[in-house]
Amino acid sequence: MGEPHGIGIVGLGVISAQYLETLRAHPGVQVVAVADLNVERAAEVAAGIPGCRALTVDELVADPDVQTVLNLTVPAAHAEVALAALGRGKNVYGEKPLAPGLAAAQSILDAAGSAWVGCAPDTVLGTGIQTARAAIDEGVIGRPVAATATWVSAGHESWHPNPDFYYREGGGPLLDMGPYYLTSLFHFLGPVARVSGVSSRPKAVRRIGSGPRVGEEIPVEIDTHVTGVLEHVGGAVSTVTFSFDGAATDAAPLEVHGETGSLSVPDPNQFSGDVRLRRPREKEWMPVEPRAGYVNGGRGIGLLDFVAGGGRADGTIALHVLEIMTSLMESARIGRRIEVTTTAERPTLVPLTDEERWRH
Repeated sequence: MGEPHGIGIVGLGVISAQYLETLRAHPGVQVVAVADLNVERAAEVAAGIPGCRALTVDELVADPDVQTVLNLTVPAAHAEVALAALGRGKNVYGEKPLAPGLAAAQSILDAAGSAWVGCAPDTVLGTGIQTARAAIDEGVIGRPVAATATWVSAGHESWHPNPDFYYREGGGPLLDMGPYYLTSLFHFLGPVARVSGVSSRPKAVRRIGSGPRVGEEIPVEIDTHVTGVLEHVGGAVSTVTFSFDGAATDAAPLEVHGETGSLSVPDPNQFSGDVRLRRPREKEWMPVEPRAGYVNGGRGIGLLDFVAGGGRADGTIALHVLEIMTSLMESARIGRRIEVTTTAERPTLVPLTDEERWRH
């Protein structure tokens, strides 16, 4: 093995701890630099990683030891940081969404040149989603004809001390949780040709339920229940629901239905979980043994997959998923179907890869 691939991390919020846990365990990469608006936080993180330095963003993207910039900033800063890194010839891997808007996201890919742009979610590379995809690709359920994706909660104000963002432009259940579900549907059924959406906003205000602002009311500036229909290029039809307006749901997070069977798929916000199969006239759902995906995956395996030559968490997929989401919202606004202009290639299946192999 040659020298480890140099990683520079921009943004050291809560999610960064999960990425650091994954990346520090892998000998193929080395976190060589970190940057954050909180310089004390950056210095603290750097001190805990051998060979790592705390830098400014400008210094980090220019540093010759940094080969790939891991962009963990807030969504509003995704494009600015990505473009700065690409301008220095660095690869970029970022948290979802690729950017808050389609034009900004497209500008990132347009600026890539010979560099690679990757984007979360990489949960789809774990055994849960990849096992379901393997079963679909093997014809276990016959020709797939339909799918459902469902995520329902009472809203983040019940637990988040500062939930304002979720109820402003760029927030909402679709942009917050949609990438996990829609990226999974892309892996299962391929790209989407057109969408139809309907949305609603039952509450004008929300009341914060925890933290120092408990009891404070915040305005709701976006629709908080979104449902839609996705027409996949291959002919299958997916029905999706994302909502901050229910207590919970007992529905499977994802189901895929084919001519000879149906699959119940686990939470796409996790890397594992049980895939179950049911065929016509059978009374029970039967477990599907894990047959694909990274075992015991963690945030950052999409970046490790790129370093290993896979590149499955590609930015073109993130761009396509972002357009699906923005088109659903536009369709709901104007009341008609929207043609999706972007597309992407389904990446190759992840072979069943145990923890020791993908960490070493």
